[in-house]
Parts: sequence; C-alpha cells; structure tokens
Amino acid sequence: MGVEPKYRRIVLKLSGEALREPGSRDNISPQIVNGLALEIKEVLALGVQVAVVVGGGNIWRGLAAAHRGMNRVTADYMGMLATVINGMALMSGLEDAGVATRVLTAIEMNNVAEPFILRRALRHLNHGHAVVFVAGTGNPYFSTDTTAALRANEIGADIILKATKVDGIYDSDPKKNPDAKKFDRITYSEALQRRLQVMDSTAFSLCMDNRMPIVVFNMSEPQNIKRAVMGEPVGTLVSES
Repeated sequence: MGVEPKYRRIVLKLSGEALREPGSRDNISPQIVNGLALEIKEVLALGVQVAVVVGGGNIWRGLAAAHRGMNRVTADYMGMLATVINGMALMSGLEDAGVATRVLTAIEMNNVAEPFILRRALRHLNHGHAVVFVAGTGNPYFSTDTTAALRANEIGADIILKATKVDGIYDSDPKKNPDAKKFDRITYSEALQRRLQVMDSTAFSLCMDNRMPIVVFNMSEPQNIKRAVMGEPVGTLVSES
C-alpha cells in the first residue's frame, strides 16, 4: 500500500503573477497554466479534493490603482473581474488536461461561471471536480488572501497551500539579507510577534482564529504541490503549535 496524502481537502492560493512568465509582457502564460493544471491533476488523482483561489495582480491591482487616485471601490471591483479572467484560463488548462472543473464566482455572471453557493461547491468537490473560486469575496477592501482564508474555512479544508516565488517564510528578506533564516514551522503568535507578512492581517486573523494551517511554498519547483499534500517538509508550515 502506498503512502496516503496527509490532507484530503485543500485550498491552493495562487497569485495572478504566478500565471505570468517572468519578464514577459503577456499577462497569462499558457505554458505555466498547463503546467499548473498537470500538477493539480496529479493531486486530484491521489483522491485529494482541490479548490483554487486565484488572484488578479497580473492584470490589475486595485489597491495600487487606488493609491494613484482611482476610487478604491471601483478599483477593487476591477481587480475582482481580473481574477475571473485568470480563473477561466486555469479552467481551460485543467479541462485540456482532462480535469472536470467548475468556476464559482462571488459576483454573478451566469454566462461565464456558476455563482458561489457553498453546498454547490461542496458537491463539486465531493464529485472529484477541481473548483476555482474567483471574484474574491465579492466585496471591495478584501484581498484574495482573505478569500482563500474565508473559502478554506467555509468548505472545511484541511489546509491552505499558499504558492509564492520564495521557498518559505524568513525572518528577513532573503534577497536583501544573505543570512536570513528560514522557518520550517512557525506558530501564528510567533509570526505576529515577528511581524512576518504571511498574509494580510484580515486573512491571517481568520486562519488563526479558526486554526486553519497554512503552508507557504515555492510553486516554481516541480512537484511541490504534491509534496506539500503528502506532508513532506516543503516551505514553511504556519499552525497553532
């Protein structure tokens, strides 16, 4: 008998930037999307239920636009729509890989995606479909990190896998400090005390209050999603103890 996955239901948090080829002018790289789709397919094949929350920063950043003078609410709604574009791209890659996929949106747009209804999301997950949550929470002033924390708690996920460009959480910026120390594990309280930016404060509070563990890992390393699901020491685990 093979080794069983450690987690049975996960939320994979992807930034919009994760879909873009570094240095490219294209907002979305089909090659990166297809590679992600294959990794997700491999995890689904283990019997793990996978929900994905995707950001929109490769197309539009609402907060950055607000800082340049645009109305914050309008800018945030534009950012939510950007996540829908990314979610559809991910759906296309997953379906090309033979994965049944459902995109659920917090902002109704019936010609594009299903509305987010918790019981519907759970039904899709239980049928083995990949579920992609888009349009954030449907409200301005909330990030897609907060969406990931909210959806993970709503669907009863075992963990949030936060895919980043670095291989975990450090006590200082490893790009600026060659002696920066990487944490293999860290508690919520210690992360707060050290003022480590694991997620934005709202998202982090949701995870801490509901004891939702987070793994921060480097998504550019092949097989890291599967390794994290299997419980291998990938990146940094943030938990209660």
